[in-house]
Amino acid sequence: MKWQEHQLNEVTESQWAEIQAQYPEANFLQSPAWGEVNEQVGHKVIIAVWDQGWCLMIVKNAKRGRYLEIPGGPLMDWTDEDLRREVFQQIKLVAEREKCVFVRLRPQLRHSEENLAILNSLGLKKAPMHLHAEHTVMLDLTKSTDELLADMRRQTRYEVRRAGKLGMTVKYSTDTDIFQEFHQVQLQTAERQHFVPPDLKMLLAEHKAFGTNARMYVARTTEGQAAAYGLILVSGAEAEYFEAASTEFNQKLPGAYALLWQAMQDLKEDGVQRFNLWGIAPPGQTEHRYAGVTIFKKGFGGEVVEFVPAQDMIIKRSRYQINKIIENVRKKRRHL
Repeated sequence: MKWQEHQLNEVTESQWAEIQAQYPEANFLQSPAWGEVNEQVGHKVIIAVWDQGWCLMIVKNAKRGRYLEIPGGPLMDWTDEDLRREVFQQIKLVAEREKCVFVRLRPQLRHSEENLAILNSLGLKKAPMHLHAEHTVMLDLTKSTDELLADMRRQTRYEVRRAGKLGMTVKYSTDTDIFQEFHQVQLQTAERQHFVPPDLKMLLAEHKAFGTNARMYVARTTEGQAAAYGLILVSGAEAEYFEAASTEFNQKLPGAYALLWQAMQDLKEDGVQRFNLWGIAPPGQTEHRYAGVTIFKKGFGGEVVEFVPAQDMIIKRSRYQINKIIENVRKKRRHL
């Protein structure tokens, strides 16, 4: 293996396209666009490439300790034991050079005993906090629209059709103004539903980095009032229902149902193969923060997918233990 590190501006979209073609599970988390988002908000980004492999790494500074994040990666042949060990030795060297307390990653590996054993063999430990959506619903957009409708729960299908009868409209925009409008609504949604919204700087970085692949959908009433918003990120074969917000009109009207159905049709027409609804509660966790939205997302059918949990490679053990205590407390408070 010939491990080569690059700054973000040294890799090309064609290199990324080749990796996406080779690893169908790849999504935006390892993309140069996501790297650009993180650079814009002040993080250092390193991309390592080797023969048939790719690893985007983000150096993050936190009060509890500096760490190296690898979202949705590395992308490589996980069945090759020698390659695994070589790649993770290189990752450890990067973390040590960057003076990190630990490395946190969540590969695009399905949850299975075999995959957990692979991670354990590398000396990785389950992280106290999740890293991106570990439990999700994945919709197969290669199906026909009739099949997609048939896959829905009866109530979801009813709400989709009711939105049409009520004359609700759904369109998307890539203009900066709609992203700022969305942020204001999301602040209100966060206060109502008790979660921490992303800051405006991060949102505008996503808008700039992804360009036309960052679509802000808005469902409106016949009078033009916004009921539901949804930020959808597109990268290669996959799109993510990444952020959402709603107004008081969505409490009585099926705005969110109309929004997702229109997005599904648009993405399908654009050749996107799968739609990741991005984040549901783990099975049986009725008190989880995502419990309510889980019912909504599962109503659209699709496959419930569980990835391996986030993993940590410990670099500085004593500092890491402090971080672990803080994150366990935070997880409990946020009902995660």
